[in-house]
Amino acid sequence: MRNYYSAILLLLVTFGFASDPKNNTTITSPDKTLKVDFGVNNKNQAYYLVRKNNQTIIDTSLLGIIRKDADFFQFLKVISIAKTQKITDAYRMLQGKKSMIEYTANQKILHLQNKNRQKIDIVFNVSDDGFAFRYQFPETTADVKFITEEMSSYNFKTSAKAWLQPMAKAKTGWEHTNPSYEENYQMGVPVNAISTIGEGWVYPALFNDGDVWAAISETNLGSNYCGSHLKYDENLKAMKVTFPQIEEVFTNGALNPEAKLPWETPWRIVVVGDLNTVTNSTLGTDLAAKAITTNTSYIKPGIASWSWAILKDDSVNYETSKQFIDYAHDMRWSYCLIDADWDRKIGIEKIKELVAYAKVKNVKLILWYNSSGDWNTVQYTPKNKFLTPESRDAEFKMLHDIGIAGVKIDFFGGDGQSMIAYYHEILKSAGKHEILVNFHGATLPRGWQRTYPNLMTMEAIKGFEFITFFQEVADLAPSHCATLPFTRNLFDPMDFTPMALDKIPNINRRSTSGFELALPTLFLSGIQHLAEIPEGMAKMPDYVVDYLKDIPTAWDESKLLAGFPGKEVVMARRKGTTWFITGINGENTAKELTIDLSFIKANQGFMITDGSDALFLKTSVKPEKMIVKFKAFGGFVMKF
Repeated sequence: MRNYYSAILLLLVTFGFASDPKNNTTITSPDKTLKVDFGVNNKNQAYYLVRKNNQTIIDTSLLGIIRKDADFFQFLKVISIAKTQKITDAYRMLQGKKSMIEYTANQKILHLQNKNRQKIDIVFNVSDDGFAFRYQFPETTADVKFITEEMSSYNFKTSAKAWLQPMAKAKTGWEHTNPSYEENYQMGVPVNAISTIGEGWVYPALFNDGDVWAAISETNLGSNYCGSHLKYDENLKAMKVTFPQIEEVFTNGALNPEAKLPWETPWRIVVVGDLNTVTNSTLGTDLAAKAITTNTSYIKPGIASWSWAILKDDSVNYETSKQFIDYAHDMRWSYCLIDADWDRKIGIEKIKELVAYAKVKNVKLILWYNSSGDWNTVQYTPKNKFLTPESRDAEFKMLHDIGIAGVKIDFFGGDGQSMIAYYHEILKSAGKHEILVNFHGATLPRGWQRTYPNLMTMEAIKGFEFITFFQEVADLAPSHCATLPFTRNLFDPMDFTPMALDKIPNINRRSTSGFELALPTLFLSGIQHLAEIPEGMAKMPDYVVDYLKDIPTAWDESKLLAGFPGKEVVMARRKGTTWFITGINGENTAKELTIDLSFIKANQGFMITDGSDALFLKTSVKPEKMIVKFKAFGGFVMKF
């Protein structure tokens, strides 16, 4: 079937996309700068085209769905095109780049039927910062329908460049734990670049052509669909949505989407504009499903101490855990994470003692779990606790009853529909018992933090632990980190587990200590697990320690002040009336950048940066236009 449709695509590319005017329309953003043309062409294919300020950003691109029982890719006919509707929403986020968010878009729906008169709708939303589309099957059926392929594509011009993370080959890697979105980005590559792994590219994918940037992702991924990613289609000459590898399933579960009708797919989202517009966008949560609960009193973003990041498996014991509870208390951090094998090395009765000890210190505990199942061969425990509804509820109830705040659940098996459903079921059960959740070795959240406010963070990144294992990863870390605010961390929380101010055993850290100090306020994560240990923190100046005692992990406002993916980032984030300015240099050369802080209403603040002789240098600064200097792979923080 794939070869057949590839031939059809090649014909379409060859003979063009001319359309009957009665079968197409245009929808414009509220500010009139972004326009999306869409409809059905004279080959009876659904298509769209995107222009920003009358410049074509995404050229004519095909749309469609192939169901096992029906073809919604060719032989389509327009039934009607709905009138433009204004869509508005206002909501509050407990974590992320912005707390109070408003969304306004114009919406049109293309009502179609195939040659057998089966119906499909394509919904387009266009906002000032981008556009989104999804498919709807409006009919009602008693039987289950199966989607075999999604034909959505993104036809960027050949002049565009891309920042892309490869999708890993399933069931490869350590203990067969791939894919888990843990590859280094290819930066500034052609849009038709082929991943060396051969499995395409994960979301978000970033593109640039001239002064216009675009970022592609998906959101509102429910339990009735698989997670998708992108792959360049040589016949179509465009990026195309593709489904998971056959191994990416819960035991004996579904791979591709299946559900009864009516049925809606996830939103395909594309942010379009300058780099500021892209970086500041909240489109990833704007179109996510609304929160399923109003019970959020137990949800507190914060910092966590964590022994395993630097001290590894031997640190998971009773005495070290007590030391890291004390460490969190001394640093005024809210949480302490106890990692793998705690059930065997500490035991539940001793964990109860640690909970009581931590409570006196005003610290709450997070415990590690293995997601289990036959999708990997990891032996770390506890495992087998979340595989059934009964065991999930029992475990979360027990944890709540003894006073555990949250869980870190590791080593998931990919993006098949059954695995996506497993994430949803865990989040629902944990929420019912007021347990916070951090997924590791996992997929991209895709806006779930709005739907399930107890989802604090997810890994889905080549983070700090890889730096501790491989020198080649440490060598690439500065440019990698300078890419993440524009890519992986653009819409969703990311548990990179940053900040090694002192030494990393057996690794030559390339970044400066100023660079490392900047990461906790640059990266967005509802719970920020910090890698530095008490011995390293004890070597830091008092002003660095004091700074780290009062840094938020949830923000009221964020602004990109300067930057380019992989090269440098300067970000401003506000909590209440306090502004934090964060900068890192991803390149191995000293540089200067001009930034304008005149929007800050304060008389004076301070700056901590890399010292020329000492480890750090602290100076007073005023909120004005200024030049900031970076060492090679260096960084700074400011606070007003």
